[in-house]
Amino acid sequence: MSRVTEPTTTLSVSDIDVSSNEFWRRPWKERHEAFAVLRREQPIGHYQEPTLEGSAIEFPKGDGFYALTRHRDVAEATRYPNVFLSGRGTVTMFDLPPEMVEYFSGMISTDNPQHARLRRIVSNAFSPRNIQKVEESIERVADEVIERARREGSGDFVLDIAAPYPLEIICTMMGVPKSEYDTVLRCSNIIVSNGDPEYIPPGNDPVVAFLEAGMTLTGIMEELGRFRIDQPIDDITSALVNAEVVSEKLTQQELASFFVLLVIAGSETTRTALAHALHAFGDFPEQQSRLAEDFPTLAKTATDEMVRWASPVTFTRRTLASDYTLSGFDLKAGDNVVLFYNSANRDEEVFADPFTFDVGRTPNDHFGFGAPGPHFCLGAHLARREISVMWRELLSRTPHIHATGAPSQLASNFINGVKHLDYSF
Repeated sequence: MSRVTEPTTTLSVSDIDVSSNEFWRRPWKERHEAFAVLRREQPIGHYQEPTLEGSAIEFPKGDGFYALTRHRDVAEATRYPNVFLSGRGTVTMFDLPPEMVEYFSGMISTDNPQHARLRRIVSNAFSPRNIQKVEESIERVADEVIERARREGSGDFVLDIAAPYPLEIICTMMGVPKSEYDTVLRCSNIIVSNGDPEYIPPGNDPVVAFLEAGMTLTGIMEELGRFRIDQPIDDITSALVNAEVVSEKLTQQELASFFVLLVIAGSETTRTALAHALHAFGDFPEQQSRLAEDFPTLAKTATDEMVRWASPVTFTRRTLASDYTLSGFDLKAGDNVVLFYNSANRDEEVFADPFTFDVGRTPNDHFGFGAPGPHFCLGAHLARREISVMWRELLSRTPHIHATGAPSQLASNFINGVKHLDYSF
């Protein structure tokens, strides 16, 4: 495999349209090149809203958005949540109807006081006892997934390991029965697909498919939530539906939205980071050897580097509550800004040799779990633990694991996903 090199400038600012679906079908190297150009020449630029290909459903057109591509600008925007609001939706470059916001982003698309209330209730459900049970499930599921892959594996790292591993942990944590695992994975793939034809075949309306997938996940959790009210067991769902914080409880819809968020944000971050890491080890084989030889010392820095390198969630969006000047650029109340984490995570102002995969990188102030502020990923510890445990086990049991082909990229502007990656032990 060819070693990754720092992007060379062949694109001009006028060639780059980060709202275009075609842009997100470009190879990763070309995307990195484009964002390097923007950081240097147009760090805050305006773009029209993207179009939804293949859908008969039309959303009202807005005034577009400003793309924030530098680390410092993304950080500043997230430090002021009273100015940069999340309530109009964070997972698309345009406004969604409220019911779609509920299905696909829930808590992360709320502002205080609602966001603080939801986060408080959810945080309290993760008692020390529940956290210990989750930690134990990570170890157990990692063992089961690896041994199943060695015994029955298809030769596709995503299908064998990267996708089922975090999904089974999330489902175990929430008490979802194994009979629903395939349905949860199918719906998750549809929701993050951005209309990718592998998950939404041509001729099917992607918006309808998104809604149906969201409704299916919502139905699973609403049914489970009702059951756990009367028959609680020792799982997170029981803790959530029966918990009270200052006389507050999650509604059935809030519980369902939280589950959709867990499936997408919790599962996809780990899935994407694991797959990108295996691909990166092909380009930087000395880093795999280095990690295998001294895993205890490098586990923390390696995990963060995998997340930085993958930047699983490409962006989030905010809406200005009031006028604000950011790095000398005047933004107006009502403007939308899109915070590109993938670009911030390779900002030359912050990261030495940002296009080098370095398992010992420190410091590593990446935004793979979001930037500082109230919306920093609630599941960051869980994802880090999942990634660390899986690579510890893979490198100890199968130290020569390697990719045997090029990754298949997900055609999405939101998730920097890998659909398939051939591998061998």
